[in-house]
Amino acid sequence: MSTPTLRKDQVTQADPAGATTPSTAAGPVEARGRKLARIPWAGAGVGTGAGAGAAGLRAGARRAGRAIWGSGAIILFLLLWELGPTYLAPASTRVFLPPLHVVLEALAGLIEKGQLQNHLAASLTRSASGFGIAVVAAVALGLLVAWYRSLDRFLNPLLEVFRNTAALALLPVFTLLLGIGETSKISIVAYAAFFPVLLNTIAGVRTVDPLLIRAARSLGLSNFRLFQKVILPSAVPTIFTGIRMAGTSSILVLIAAEMVGAKAGLGYLIVNSQMSFLIPEMYAGILTVSLLGLLVNYLLVAVERHFSRWRTAVGSQAV
Repeated sequence: MSTPTLRKDQVTQADPAGATTPSTAAGPVEARGRKLARIPWAGAGVGTGAGAGAAGLRAGARRAGRAIWGSGAIILFLLLWELGPTYLAPASTRVFLPPLHVVLEALAGLIEKGQLQNHLAASLTRSASGFGIAVVAAVALGLLVAWYRSLDRFLNPLLEVFRNTAALALLPVFTLLLGIGETSKISIVAYAAFFPVLLNTIAGVRTVDPLLIRAARSLGLSNFRLFQKVILPSAVPTIFTGIRMAGTSSILVLIAAEMVGAKAGLGYLIVNSQMSFLIPEMYAGILTVSLLGLLVNYLLVAVERHFSRWRTAVGSQAV
């Protein structure tokens, strides 16, 4: 009886009983393939990384597109300002509406001489002083008026009269009574910023959910703790809407007040440049006022987000 021979592609393997059985030897490529097949995550990392990279690129492209679209109107306006006076307007109009690069050169000249910093510091000091006085007084009075109905009935007619009287209409009165110094300008700014904060504070307190107030009272909270824990946090977004409106009003009214009687400030810079026929410097002052108002608005939005963080946290937990 002949003994079977093994081919070159077969090797002997010992089974548990000690017998030898032929087995086909795998090549190096096939062996590596079998090893990778036993690992569940093998081969998936490359595809996942490529997919994540592509998703990141798409997300970045979407964010860039939204940013470009959001600033598209401003870019078009600046291009029109730069190219319009040069190519679309006649030469006579170019004297009164210089291109953007001429205005920026005048702005750089004012900064280099230190004039813009002096005028900006004077305007910021007056505006911040009047704005701070208005916010403190309006929030305090708004809380009292919204909480006590009898006080509301007593003060509401007088507040309505002054609320419907324009601040600039009272500028001569403030100037006659308080002079042309800093007191009159700070007072007119405080008057202009007072009523937006007051009305929004009253509205914010009155729109607090009554169920929250009942629940707080059932827990035995005092009036002070009720204001601190329930009413003020709930009214913060509405109050800050009025504060943002007041910030814009304070800057605009101050510029008008500085145009009438002042020796420093952005309003004085604008009107003095116009009277001296320094048209690029006049536009530089106007551009500074616009940038200042934009910066103030962004700062107030950041402060509002800081004081309203609890709303964001509650909203994220609810989702």
